[in-house]
Amino acid sequence: MTATTDPTSPSALREQLDFAPTDALLREDVKILGALVGEILAEQRGDGFLERVERLRRAAIARREADAPVAELAEALSDTGLAEAADLVRAFSTYFQAVNLAERVHRIRRRRDHERAGDGAQPGGLRAVIGELARDGVDAAELAALLPRLRIEPVFTAHPTEAVRRVLLNKERQIVAALVEDIDRSRTPAERSAGLQRIRLALGASWQTAEAPTAKPSVGDEFEHVGFYLSEVLYRVLPVFHETFEAALREHHGGDWHLPDVLGFGSWVGGDMDGNPNVGADTIAATLAAQRRMVLAAYRRDIEALAELLSQSTTRVGVDHAVLARVDEYRALLPAAAARLHPRHADMPYRNLLVLVTARLWATTHDETEAYPDAAAFEADLALVADSLQANGGEHAGGFAVRRLQRRARCFGFHLASLDLRQDSAMHDAALAALLDDEGWAERAAGDRAARLHALLDRATVPQPEAAAARSVLDVFRTVAALRPQYGERVFGPYIVSMSRSAADALAVLALARLAGCVEDDEVPLDVAPLFETVADLEAAEATLRELFADPAYRRHLAARGDRQVVMLGYSDSAKDGGIIASRWALQQTQIALSALARESGVRIAFFHGRGGSVSRGGGKTERAVIAAPRGSVDGYLRLTEQGEVIHRKYGIRAIALRNLEQTTGAVLRASLRPRPPEPREARWREVAAELAADARAHYRALVHEHPDFPAYFRAATPIDVIERLRIGSRPSKRGSRGGVESLRAIPWVFSWSQNRSGLTAWHGVGTALERALETHGRELLAEMARDWPFFGTLVDDVEMVLAKSDPAIFERYSLLAAGLPEGDLHARLHPGIAAEFARTRDGILAIKDEADLLAHDPRLRQSIRLRNPYVDPISLLQVDLLARWRDGGREDDALLQALMATVNGIAAGIQNTG
Repeated sequence: MTATTDPTSPSALREQLDFAPTDALLREDVKILGALVGEILAEQRGDGFLERVERLRRAAIARREADAPVAELAEALSDTGLAEAADLVRAFSTYFQAVNLAERVHRIRRRRDHERAGDGAQPGGLRAVIGELARDGVDAAELAALLPRLRIEPVFTAHPTEAVRRVLLNKERQIVAALVEDIDRSRTPAERSAGLQRIRLALGASWQTAEAPTAKPSVGDEFEHVGFYLSEVLYRVLPVFHETFEAALREHHGGDWHLPDVLGFGSWVGGDMDGNPNVGADTIAATLAAQRRMVLAAYRRDIEALAELLSQSTTRVGVDHAVLARVDEYRALLPAAAARLHPRHADMPYRNLLVLVTARLWATTHDETEAYPDAAAFEADLALVADSLQANGGEHAGGFAVRRLQRRARCFGFHLASLDLRQDSAMHDAALAALLDDEGWAERAAGDRAARLHALLDRATVPQPEAAAARSVLDVFRTVAALRPQYGERVFGPYIVSMSRSAADALAVLALARLAGCVEDDEVPLDVAPLFETVADLEAAEATLRELFADPAYRRHLAARGDRQVVMLGYSDSAKDGGIIASRWALQQTQIALSALARESGVRIAFFHGRGGSVSRGGGKTERAVIAAPRGSVDGYLRLTEQGEVIHRKYGIRAIALRNLEQTTGAVLRASLRPRPPEPREARWREVAAELAADARAHYRALVHEHPDFPAYFRAATPIDVIERLRIGSRPSKRGSRGGVESLRAIPWVFSWSQNRSGLTAWHGVGTALERALETHGRELLAEMARDWPFFGTLVDDVEMVLAKSDPAIFERYSLLAAGLPEGDLHARLHPGIAAEFARTRDGILAIKDEADLLAHDPRLRQSIRLRNPYVDPISLLQVDLLARWRDGGREDDALLQALMATVNGIAAGIQNTG
């Protein structure tokens, strides 16, 4: 069998990777998986191909470790044939998969090491956090007071910058399972050999499977992808999370704790209409039906397992009369299923009842007359079994397993995840203009629109004939009205209004809903959530909400919703608008202002964070972002979007999903119960932050929004023209048909700049602002801010991470693609200034941290990046070469396009945090 060179050996790296003793088994896993990948490459493409891969990898290492010119590596890749280019990308991407999986499994290993050592409390986990809070004086009563309002809600969106096919996800799970089985190297040689063969089989089958389907995904395909994480991972993790939480509470506070449902899950797939003509009333109905089928199938699997487990006989133990009565009731309701009950099980009422419950779930899936009317009726059957077991000594004879299913049923109901609805305010304006026959509706002042909307709020019917421009909007509300009774009150999350700029934008939702008949008890049964996206909109958010809260009609709506207002904060478009510092500062200021408004008005404001995967779209470590949030803004509640490769990284493996949920919840507990004490220095820090935001925004906008050559440069120096053709999402890459940077959505915008290895969206403007602040205020003040102020420290660390993943030399190869444009040599005009800003940013970060190298304080992340660089660099240079060829041919060569798409996926897998 052929084996690859150990990618972590001293001969492979001039500066040997220094694995910590605790990471020795990670090194071994990387070595083993790398060798298996090498065997597959040799088997599938021959020894010559494997040697070609090895030469390129060694050249990439030499380029970095010996500071060799990037041109040498680029030359080795130039004019690579299309077939070989595609295979090289697949080969390097397969190595990424190996490294990614090894690191994820090592996280599980480290958790186990913590559990075995000392007190077993892994930092950031619930046991550790609750222990720390107890030492800080948080007693059982204080915790108990918070728990009823403690709520963590990840919301999965259809914004894939890495959408792994479900068949590949299943193969990845097989590899993880084999690695976990041997996580401590405790198996016999024969068992280890069998495990390696299973890994090899999964890797080989993955190599022979296309990474992406040949057709653009439908909304249904997007749900299948998100549904995997909901039904295969989070469904299983949910009760374990609550049990872990309760165990930590008992350990530190004693007593018998019964947690409310802390976790909830949402989705945008099928409900996000903003700029996506493929989403509307039909996809809302279809997605909810698919979610229902998926969760009912999960319940049936659990019920069938319980039926096997709960074999208690009435001759051995008591069983509540209610259980016996329900069996008789279901025998009459489900005669065909009752006829299949085995006569030898006649003395096993739990088993018989559960077999009949399975039949009723099947009837529910197929909308038959014997169906459960709602999830509450299903939960009632589970409660009968749980109560009977508890009353008859069955807690450790199956009661525990039933309670797990009860927890799942309470969370997932018959809807699996709450479906958020989102639409652009401009679409509401267009619908209202058509309904009211008012062509100038959108141009009216916000106050004029609000006044006329009040008249509409009292109307019960839509003007006839109904305008086509309004029909699709009204059909959505009609669908909501029709489906809420069928799926339950938790089936829909908030109705999010993109590009919210005034109170009229929220009132428009209420008016349209009423016109469509979406009313219960004379109120619209939806939370209306304004989404403030640009820096200017964030700055105006307080005034907008003040106007809303002063509106009698809207205040009545809020009263019916429990005096709770959901506000969505846009990280993506605000950063695209003004750069990362201006965005983060505006978000911080908005949360402070709205938290004060909440205290003043008596309306609880629930912040919904629209975060993406990349740093410039609000990515980074969630727990650090929670701790860095303004005091009082969390208050037991965290709702945030999860999208792109972040979903796979955080929720692809059950143990890691559990760890992520623990860390997030622990951060919310700390921020809510023991927020940072008032800091007298913070007033000064805030003045400096405001200056930084203004300076950074001006420099960023001067290039991105004001430089006349930038749009052409952007389209030449990034693979945006390839990204726009990727079949990874159902929505268009632009809002409308307008050209330019402004119309481009934030995801392809950021994705483009991560693909060319510059990371520009996360640091441009930062260097100039830091340079001026260092000159004006001195290094000591900025170092103090980074050390003692979580807001600024998190920002600095996030920018540093992007700088460490960037490669100016490779980015220059992309920039050179802009040298021969009809507009002139845009590389010569723009690249020097961009390169200088990168250097200023790096120098400013290093000065603040008093370090010589990036990530000097985070050796594990630094090591992770260095493990991937030898594989991602050749893909980047292949992409540059293929881009030039494809564009020279008028972008008509489909084979070149397919190879380019493979490079996009490969780079995304290698550098992560991309979209």
